[in-house]
Amino acid sequence: MFRLSQYMDQLHEPTPPRRPKGPPKPVVIWNLTRRCNLKCRHCYTVSADVDFPGELTPGQARATLEDIGRFGVPALILSGGEPLLRQDLFELARRARQLVRVLALSTNGTAVIGERADRVAEIGFDYVGISIDGIGAVNDRFRGVIGAYEQALAGVRSCKRRGIKVGLRFTLTEDNADQLPDLLRLCDDEGVDKFYLSHLVYAGRGNKNRGEDADHARTRRAMDLLIARAEASHRGAAPLEIVTGNNDADAVYFLNWAAARFPPDRVAHMRAHLEAWGGNSSGLGVANIDTQGDVHPDTYWSEYTIGSVKRTPFSELWTGADPMLAELRRRPRPLKGRCGLCRHQAICGGNTRIRALQLTGDPWAEDPACYLDDGEIGVEAQGERLALRPFLGERHDPRPDFR
Repeated sequence: MFRLSQYMDQLHEPTPPRRPKGPPKPVVIWNLTRRCNLKCRHCYTVSADVDFPGELTPGQARATLEDIGRFGVPALILSGGEPLLRQDLFELARRARQLVRVLALSTNGTAVIGERADRVAEIGFDYVGISIDGIGAVNDRFRGVIGAYEQALAGVRSCKRRGIKVGLRFTLTEDNADQLPDLLRLCDDEGVDKFYLSHLVYAGRGNKNRGEDADHARTRRAMDLLIARAEASHRGAAPLEIVTGNNDADAVYFLNWAAARFPPDRVAHMRAHLEAWGGNSSGLGVANIDTQGDVHPDTYWSEYTIGSVKRTPFSELWTGADPMLAELRRRPRPLKGRCGLCRHQAICGGNTRIRALQLTGDPWAEDPACYLDDGEIGVEAQGERLALRPFLGERHDPRPDFR
């Protein structure tokens, strides 16, 4: 996650960068259930409104939660499907509140009303993230249910009335990029605390519909708008924390923006902060437990399993000798193509590896969603390059050779 607002503040009011001492304990994103009342086009878990067999029992979930607490996980995000549809959600959340420093709920917002909203407030979630992919009918089309927008907006308002920190989460695609200005206005109108823009990741239905990924020019325009909004907040406009996710090239784009506007010493300071952050943290600072209890390097690596908490505690799996975790934790990573040649590897960490894997069969190939041109990443023109974007709409694996 790239905390744009935080780094905007650093440009204007610099403080020394802090590098972690030793391997960090991961933020755990836990998909508690695959059941969901919506049918989102880009759902990475391919959820539906049915009961799925094999999900963790209440006893297995409680044992996993206790292990997470003993391991010292700093933050836990309870997700789904729609997590509020799991019957023991509040029992697990109440115990989690005692075990982790930061507790968040990732929801489609349609159920955060009435008594459920009261219980969310009572437990003391630090943050509730509500997914919205556009205004009105646009959101409903993406979410697959008429009325989903109004229900999610009711969830936002319900949280705000109870003093819960709430954020909107928006996945950028070709079909809804024009909604971004309206969504930012919605944040201001509703007093939303945080706005999270997610770049599309090719996983689940997001992989099936990867041809809808926003083109590079549209992505750059979206980043320009977010940077302008973050700067406006810093200068006194309505406060809105802005973060982005799933495309760590955003950090390099922001550094280039700063280089055109700030003196060299301030830009060097920003680079030091971004390198201390280090970009993509799959398998290092981020972990996923899915609905079946399988552990993955992050939520999008569903086809690669480290092990199951049904048989081995999460803490043992995460500190074991898994070969993919070892590779993901390498710095620099064994990157190929433009990512291997990029001079900003220390900032972005090679970006989102799952997109490369889905398109090429090689997790270390270049990320096709990097929207920076060769000059911006310090790469000499390499002659004729393999064009990745024509493959985005295909369901088969083209597996081009990046060696």
